[in-house]
Amino acid sequence: MRLLVVGCNHKTAPVALRERLSFDRQQVSEVLTLLRQELPDAETALLSTCNRVELYVASNEQAACSLFDPAGWLCRLRGLEPEAARAHFYRYEGRDAVRHLFAVAASLDSMVLGETQILAQVKQAYELARSAGTVAATLNQLFQAAVAAAKQVHRDTAITRGRVSVSSVAVEFACEVFDAGHFGTKTVLVIGAGKMAELTLEHLLELKPGRLLVTNRSAEKARQLAERFGGRAVPFEQLDDWLAEADLILSTTASAEPIVDRQRFGRVMERRQWRPVVIIDIAVPRDFASDVADLENVYLYNIDDLEQQRDKNLAARERELEAAWLIVDRAAEECWTRLQYHQRMGPVVTRLRAQFDAIREEELRRLFRSLPELSDEEREKIAHAFRRYENRLLHLPSAALRDEGRNGAPHGLLEALEKLFRLR
Repeated sequence: MRLLVVGCNHKTAPVALRERLSFDRQQVSEVLTLLRQELPDAETALLSTCNRVELYVASNEQAACSLFDPAGWLCRLRGLEPEAARAHFYRYEGRDAVRHLFAVAASLDSMVLGETQILAQVKQAYELARSAGTVAATLNQLFQAAVAAAKQVHRDTAITRGRVSVSSVAVEFACEVFDAGHFGTKTVLVIGAGKMAELTLEHLLELKPGRLLVTNRSAEKARQLAERFGGRAVPFEQLDDWLAEADLILSTTASAEPIVDRQRFGRVMERRQWRPVVIIDIAVPRDFASDVADLENVYLYNIDDLEQQRDKNLAARERELEAAWLIVDRAAEECWTRLQYHQRMGPVVTRLRAQFDAIREEELRRLFRSLPELSDEEREKIAHAFRRYENRLLHLPSAALRDEGRNGAPHGLLEALEKLFRLR
């Protein structure tokens, strides 16, 4: 068996090349169909994301697989000159290919360590290959084991915990003050309508607040952002009224000076009867004066606070890397052992069945010669009984062989069977 993966990712290829080589769901299915024509006896799967394109191939046809150039084939498919792009591709075979997929699925090879989207993308690549009929025993085992190992990494380490983008850390700060389960009664006020407001708001809406208000000096921009996220645009001229109503304030204007000072917000807090409020001020320069945080029940965070928390979360994930690799390496080695075992087991079982088939046919011929008076129907019933008897005899040793392979045990039973029945 030959198992290999060829691809490029964010570490090896510029975004311009990755864009040219990327495939959507429909295109992946089409590529797999073309691959089946190119390598009819091989198993194939294609993983395509914004950060990587990888082609997985498993085949017993060594000669055909050796002549196939995956990198060149993908490049030509996309109208790229293979020789110019080839330097950006990597190639792993055998055990290294197994380990690579396990690391990818567990997000140890991602641009952001511990991100979980890649696991869903690996699952999708596998499902698309299954739907296209291009995976069988080898890639079935490989992808299923990779997904299981990734889930174990996520479960047994803290590598996916903690937000690792500035915009998403806002959720952590909000949940430090308000219980995440009670956000259905809270009001979120967004001041500003730029890209950073959109990114942060996407994460804050994970908390499912009861009401979203958007205000901006440009009423039209406020309206567009509010409509996109299912909120309500409110007049910027009445800002103090909305500050008094909000439980969480996200401020992202491009003002050259703070738009809210301590004195102004003190009056707002009196109107609020000093109810707690979280302010995420990610504007640069800041929209809220720093001494606003001195007011009672005001929790003010700026862009530096978010970046510091993000860096802490990334550092915490990095500390989990060794434990994650231990899981991946152990699981990958077990999978590789099982793949090798099943690769060896298949021909042994085939030879064993062929041996039993030959004995069965010889005994049937001898029996039928001694009983020429048997009708065709009677002969078929006897032959059927012999086949059932053979299948029952072979069932237990076959099941024992599968169990030995599943458990990653040494090949002792397989070797014993080869010796007992002289199958070598």
